[in-house]
Order: sequence, then C-alpha cells, then structure tokens
Amino acid sequence: MQFVVGKGGAGKSTVAAAIAVAAARSGTRVLVVSLDRAHSLGTVFGVDTTPGCADAVHDVPGLLRGAISILELDTRALLERRLTTLAALVPAGGDHDHASPLSLPEPEELTALPIAEELIGLGEVASLVGSGDWDLVVVDCPATADATRLLTVPDLVADGVERVWPRHARVTLGQGAAQWQLVTALLVDRLVDSTVPIRELLSDPDRCGVRLVTEPRRVAADEARRTVTTLALLGLRLDEVVVNGVLPQDDRAGSVESGEEVRSSPQRWYARRSAQQAEVLAEVRDALGGTAVRVIHDDGGEPVGWDALGAVVDDAFPAGIDPASVGESERTAPTVELESGTGVDSVYALRIPLPLVDPASVTLGRVGDDLLVGAAGIRRRWPLASVLKRCDAVAADVEGDDLVVRFRPDPEVWPQ
Repeated sequence: MQFVVGKGGAGKSTVAAAIAVAAARSGTRVLVVSLDRAHSLGTVFGVDTTPGCADAVHDVPGLLRGAISILELDTRALLERRLTTLAALVPAGGDHDHASPLSLPEPEELTALPIAEELIGLGEVASLVGSGDWDLVVVDCPATADATRLLTVPDLVADGVERVWPRHARVTLGQGAAQWQLVTALLVDRLVDSTVPIRELLSDPDRCGVRLVTEPRRVAADEARRTVTTLALLGLRLDEVVVNGVLPQDDRAGSVESGEEVRSSPQRWYARRSAQQAEVLAEVRDALGGTAVRVIHDDGGEPVGWDALGAVVDDAFPAGIDPASVGESERTAPTVELESGTGVDSVYALRIPLPLVDPASVTLGRVGDDLLVGAAGIRRRWPLASVLKRCDAVAADVEGDDLVVRFRPDPEVWPQ
C-alpha cells in the first residue's frame, strides 16, 4: 500500500494517478482510494463517480481496461450507514425498572464527532488491502495537516480507550452488570478491535509506504521537511519525495545569473524561476540525504485523461513501478543498545529515527512504561523495551537523524 501525502495543491491526486498507471503498465492490479474530501480522482481519470454508494468502486476504462479501479470514499455517508446499523444493537429500553440509559443520537449528529470519519476511512482502506483483490492500493490523502491527524487516529483511539476504560475492566463487568453496561462494553471492544488491522498495516514497512509530494518552492519544501520528521515519528516508511511542477530546462531562455542577454520578459521570468527551482531542488536533495527524490516536470498542460497521465508517467516513472520492491528502506523502528558499563552502572541508548527534526521542537515525557515523544507538532507514545522499564532517562540528544535517549538502571528495581 502507498499513501500519497503533501501540501494542498501540490499535485497529490496527479501523483497518485501516475503511480497507478506506472504500476498497471507492468500488469499490476491497482486500486486508487481518495480520502481527500475534495475528491478529484474521477476528474483526473475521466471517470464519472457520481453513481453508486459511499464505497462504490469504479473501473477506469481506457488502454489499461480492468487494471485500475478508483474509489472516492465518502467517509461521512459510510459512517452514517454504519451507525444506523450499530444503533439497532442498542437496547431500546422497556419498563421503568429495566429501561436502558444508553441511547445513540441520530447518525447525522455523530458524524460531527472528531476522528470518527478518519477511523472509518482507514478501516475501509485496511479492509481493501486485506481483500487481496488488488496488488497495490494507492491512497490519495488529504492535505498534510489532515493527513497527519488521519494517520495518528488508530493509536489515539486504542491507547486513549485503554487508559480510560481498560479491557480487563470491561471483561470483568460480570453477570450482575446491567444490559446497557454490557452493550457499551461490547461497542467499545469493537471500536478498539477495529484499530488492530489498521495499526498492524501502518507499522509494517513491508506492506505500507509513503510518497511525499511537494513543489519546488521554499515554503512547500520547508513543510515537506517537517512532514519527513512527522512520518518518522509515526513509524511510517518514506519511499521517496516527489517534487512536482518543475520547469523543464530551456537553454533558449538564457541565464540571469550568467549575465547572458534575455530577449523578452517571459524568457526573463522563465530563467529566474528555473534558477530558483534548481536551488530549492538542490537544497531538498541535500537535506534528505539518502532518501530518493523524484522530479515531475511541468509541461504546461493539465494532467487530465490518459494521454496527459501517460506523459507524466513517461517523464517521472519511465521504468514503471514494481510493488514487489516495496519494503526496501531504512529502519523505521526504534532500537536499544548497551553503550557502556554493566549492572547498575550500565548506560542504554534508545535511538528513535527522527530525520530533519528541529531539536527545539522535541519534547519528552514518561507515563508508566511509555515514553512520550513530541516533535514537529505531534506527540506519540513509545512503549519502552523491557530492559528500559527498570531504568530512568538521564539524557536526550539529537544525533544525526536520530533522537537518542539515554537510560541508567534504577538501583531499587534493578535485579542484583
């Protein structure tokens, strides 16, 4: 599965469509799912997605008939439909002594609840990936801020519910519990269980990766750098950064910096803009180090329809895309190593990959056996390895692309 994320207007839908076409050319069955409320996949592929329901899949006609399908997921309508079914499970009540105090509002009211749509959208994507009907599922995400919230929802729901009402407390309600209590516990169990396949998928670098789309502008590139840090903190594998809308080199435009004559105002603009883009591209490549950077040139046309998409693919993905290569990337999970000493004099280092992180944005805290790590405006709970649960954090530094937290054993609980 591939998530396509990036700043609004950077060309995520175009890149998602191009990935699908590049993969389909190799015989891969591809499903492209839009989770962006401003759905534009149908427009890009020239498919009428109006008919059908909230989760209707449409085949894309054309040269690769049957190889590509699209789904512009209407999470609000899907949530309302699911809640209508769920409401039937809630006891309507009875006589005064046995009436249930539990009742659900109308589905239209519940759709306003935060994270509800995100959770059901991700759940639907995980189900589609697990169906085996497609070799590759490409997800066109909403703009960066909303995409970040989308990808944090499963952990937020599962961890939050478990802290407020742990599973062991729900299980031990006993036979004396009221019917509404048992139903509530059942619904909460279903909610938490629904996050399991999503979390497993997102945390599996062999099944899930991200392509980050940006533009050759400094503001967009700065946001892309922060997003790289965010993806690492979420434990997601970044496959490459796609720089969209790069002007092709044109020697006829001349060079502003070299002092060559520029004959017209349009040529002057082109040369200046091209030079600025080249600077941004160089900075992005330098900042990202070993991360692949792919360029899509702006040919002046709208990337709509088979011919235009084919031109984008020829330019950006000439070798196609092989889903079998997914998973070939650097580590995304934290590691623990013994740096020095033995026994209570040991020093352990927890290394958390956080490339391009601004050290000033890093926050740390500890709750029980979890380490709270904040960076780039988000925070995540990391369960500590067993050896670190009996240790105290003594220092933290940013070293290269890693946040390194050092621990020393607590003598009161360390085995002698």
